[in-house]
This record gives sequence, C-alpha cells and structure tokens, in this order.
Amino acid sequence: MNTELNDIQRNALERLGIRELNAMQVASIAHCRANGDMVLLSPTGTGKTLAFLLPLLERLNPSCSGVQALIVLPTRELARQVFEVWRAMATPFQMVALYGGRPLEQEIASLGGSSPAVIVGTPGRLLDHLNRASFVVGECNLLVIDEFDKCLEMGFQEEMSKLVEKLPAAKSRFLLSATDAAEIPLFAGASGVEKLDFREAVDKPAARTSFYIVTVTPENRLEKLFSLLCSFQGEPAIVFCNFRETVDEVCKYLTKASLNCVAYNGAMEQKVRELALYRFTSGCSNILVCTDLAARGLDIKDVKHVVHYQRALSADIFTHRNGRTARWEADGAVYMIAFESKELPDFVPADLNEYALPKRNMLPPAPEWTVLYVGKGKRDKLSRGDIAGFFIKKGGLKPEEVGTILVFQDYSYVAVKLKQMRSVLKKVEGEKIKGVKTIIQPLRMR
Repeated sequence: MNTELNDIQRNALERLGIRELNAMQVASIAHCRANGDMVLLSPTGTGKTLAFLLPLLERLNPSCSGVQALIVLPTRELARQVFEVWRAMATPFQMVALYGGRPLEQEIASLGGSSPAVIVGTPGRLLDHLNRASFVVGECNLLVIDEFDKCLEMGFQEEMSKLVEKLPAAKSRFLLSATDAAEIPLFAGASGVEKLDFREAVDKPAARTSFYIVTVTPENRLEKLFSLLCSFQGEPAIVFCNFRETVDEVCKYLTKASLNCVAYNGAMEQKVRELALYRFTSGCSNILVCTDLAARGLDIKDVKHVVHYQRALSADIFTHRNGRTARWEADGAVYMIAFESKELPDFVPADLNEYALPKRNMLPPAPEWTVLYVGKGKRDKLSRGDIAGFFIKKGGLKPEEVGTILVFQDYSYVAVKLKQMRSVLKKVEGEKIKGVKTIIQPLRMR
C-alpha cells in the first residue's frame, strides 16, 4: 500500500502541526491512488477534511490555470472551515470559497482577479455561479461532496443534480459522511464504489466519550441545565435544541443567570451567526446554544461537553451532535436532559449513569478572551498577519495574548486577553494599520 507523501503534502501537514496521519486518512490516500473514486464513512471528529484534501492535492496539475476540483458542502460554515484549513496548509494552489450571505457580484469580482485550482462552496451558490459561467469548468475533473447523506434530503437533491450536470469533465468523485445513506444518488456518480467504512473503528470518538443522563421535570428543566453548565466550570460546552425558539429561550435564561453564552441558529443573519461562532471558537464565550445547524462538520477544538437539552430526532442527528466532542484524540462527555416519565430512544446508550449535579451552584470563571472590532478588512489589503503584528507592536501584547483573528471584506475581529483590553485600546488609539487610521473598539453584541 503506497502511502508515502509528497513534498507538498508533508509541508502542508507541518504547517498544520500534524506529525502523523490516522489509519482512516492513510487508507483514504492509498484508496484514492488506486481508484478514481472514494466513498468514505467515518465518525465525526476523525479528520475527514484532510482525508479528502490530501489526495485532492495529488490530482492538481501546476501547469493548469483553470478550476480542477470542486468541493460541495451543505453549509456556509463548513465551506469557510475547509477554506481556512486549506489556507493554513499554504499549498501552491489557490482555493476560493463561494457561499451565500454576501453579494454574488462581490464573489464574481473576486473570481475575475484570481485563478483558483479549487473552489469550495454550498450547492445553491455554486449553482448560481455555474449558471452565470463565473468560472470555467472544462478542466474540473474531481467533485468532492462532504456530508453526502444530505444529498437525499428534500430540496437538496435537485440542486445537486443540476450542479453535477454542469460538470461534464468531473469524472472522479470523493463522497464523505459520518453516517451512511441507504443508497447513493445516481447523480453522485459513485453508486458502484466500494465504501471505506471506518464507523466501527476502535478509536472512534464514541469510545472516548462518557454518557450521562440528567433527570428533570418540566418545571426545573432550565434550572437543572444551569446547574449542569455551572459544574463544567468554564469548560467549552454545546447545548443542542430542536427549535430556534428554544435556543432563544435557553440563551435568554442562561444570560440572565450570568452565564456567558451565545445563540446560533438558521434564523440569524449570516453576520450575526458568524460572530456567535467566532466568539465561541475563540474562547470569548464558553457556551454555544444552538439548533442542529451546528451538528454537522464544524471542527471546534476542545469542546469538552455536549448537552442534549432536547432529544435528537433521529440516530443520525444524535451521532452528529455527539461528534462535536471527543474530536481527534480528545475525550469528551455527552449529557441527556430527560424527563422521568419518558423513555429514551433506542439509539441512546442503555443504562446511562445519572450525573451528580452540585448541591450548590458556583458560577464559572469569566472567559479569558474578549473581541475587538477593527474597522478595516480585506478591501483595505489587511491580513491576519498585519493585524497580529499591529497589536503586538503598537498594542504591546505578547504573541500568546493575541487570539483568533477573522478578516472580512470591510472589517475584522481580533480576540485579545480580557485583562489586557483597556491597556491595548489606550496604546493603539490614533495609531495606523498599514498607514491607515481605523476604528478599534470592544465588540458590541446585539
């Protein structure tokens, strides 16, 4: 089995800080070298993104100036995440991300000034661009569909079918998911491919996950959730709800009870949703209250706890929710909020231990990080390196006191240590970033 990596792959892994691939990723590379197509089933948190990006790299031709591979994902957040991984890999090949929530014309303009070898995006936005011929697909020979089981859901299959029709040169397919589908849609073009099934691997996240039950009544449900979250003492936790209204209700209650949490659901504007996710991933908030929009594919590091405030509606959703913790080699815990009189579904592990809630609630310590708003972005030629350098040089911060940075077209976010915020704001007042004055202020949440 040939799994030796080339220089580009080795350099990419080095930049990601990854010393060794897991068995699933090694098998994926070997399989893709021996076959034109791949169907990979592996638990969430096992590194499926690298399992398709590394073999994809081998398919790219440096002498080709057109789009050679298209990656399709069900959500904007997943598209952004894959794009960020690719950017961190710093390969010689350019990738462009296309997804909703921003003007189509803006993306068309960015495509006109670049020559991407890989495009990643959501089905609807990619189809819009293909209908407008925003980029040429004559040399696009590979189609990657992540979370391919979503292709069977109502409304998604028709979009995907039309998208595939516009990619006549894409003869190879990489299909990936944490859960299987009864059959692969014909349009996916990989229905006869033998599946690489790693769902029962010995090192799957479920083996590193502890499961508990928290028994409640309708009257004390929120109260016991609060007590449960207090017991985590600031360790990152995701609370899953089935409905947007429930997310708002839970978040309002927890905020009033002085817990630092953010809400995340599909009804929120894209900008607000991105900010909520950023606050959680950067450590500025330690509780994410969300719908199942956050259950798939998001690679959020160090999530210690997953709470099912409302029970998952299917085994697949249960699997995807739990996959937000115990990612890679980490341990995690899952908690079922359950009513005394109701039985749990068959897909929930049997004989769960009752979680011992504290007799006295102690509020967790405040998060160490906070977010600053910078009123300039990509349009002003600002990069994350520019912003980090500015806050280190002008703001007097140490490198470890500058956290996650996000740069958008017209503005940016930067996480800094909360205890340094006032000092930093005073030092950077009136200073210029790359010769331009801008607004720098604490982020005001809506």
